[in-house]
Amino acid sequence: MLKAFLLIVVGLAGDPEHGELFTKWGTALAESSAKVGVTADRLIHLADKKATREEVTSALATFAAAAGPDDAVYVVLFGHGTFDGTTARYNLTGPDMTPADFNTVLRKLPTRNIVFVNTASASAPFVEALSGPGRTIITATRTGAQQFATLFGGYFVEAFSTAAADGDKNGRLSMLEAFEYARAEVARAYKEQGLLPTEQALLDDNGDKTGSQAASVTTADGKLAASMSLGSVADAAPLPEDPKLRALYLERRDLERRVESLRLLKDGMPPAKYASELERLVTDLALKTREIRSIEGDRKP
Repeated sequence: MLKAFLLIVVGLAGDPEHGELFTKWGTALAESSAKVGVTADRLIHLADKKATREEVTSALATFAAAAGPDDAVYVVLFGHGTFDGTTARYNLTGPDMTPADFNTVLRKLPTRNIVFVNTASASAPFVEALSGPGRTIITATRTGAQQFATLFGGYFVEAFSTAAADGDKNGRLSMLEAFEYARAEVARAYKEQGLLPTEQALLDDNGDKTGSQAASVTTADGKLAASMSLGSVADAAPLPEDPKLRALYLERRDLERRVESLRLLKDGMPPAKYASELERLVTDLALKTREIRSIEGDRKP
């Protein structure tokens, strides 16, 4: 079963006010991820003096040793970033990290899918540097020159605790849905204040090193992001202690995810093949649910 590994980093802020916000966002994301099934052994949260290049590298090395090819690693950065016209940097205690620094450690991960979200200022250059097959890259800014503190991180985190962000109402928030929710809320916030926006978020998930401001399952970017999620409330629910029932619950979750993935691929499949595959999976899911209910019914006093 696919497992999600999550690294949250709260880097330097520049001033105490923003530091409090970034810390709040990092903590909120950690709490939200636990509610959708990211277990403590697959979550690393680095903040304050622990947010260093050495600790980030060590955390990803830990994930590299524990994750399998079918798992996914998520990296979410909060804090301040800079760009000198040539190189972007994510600011940490001690040496900063450049896109090249992150790429070096990300390449060591055995997972086929990596989600990298940089909510800091001047984060856009991370798209071109980290873009590649199986990678979903999200940045808070459209260019490295957008160096003011960003709102994107707060709304990205908020997406995990509001039903409004779950566009398809399937109980599972995808990275595409989180991106779209945060992007729209940022635009709304600037409009309400009568300000010209100083940040425009980007998403790249097709490996072409070019991010999109408007992504969807029918555009160049968005298909992979639509299939990536940290989990769901159902994933976080305790599994039965009985080994047979536990196995059936896990098999049902896998079938549910396969149905979701198939629906995302609908536009690129021949209609007949899509209908056939969907019918097969839905039938298998119904049979699995019936088997679970039968066993649970038999065991009721």
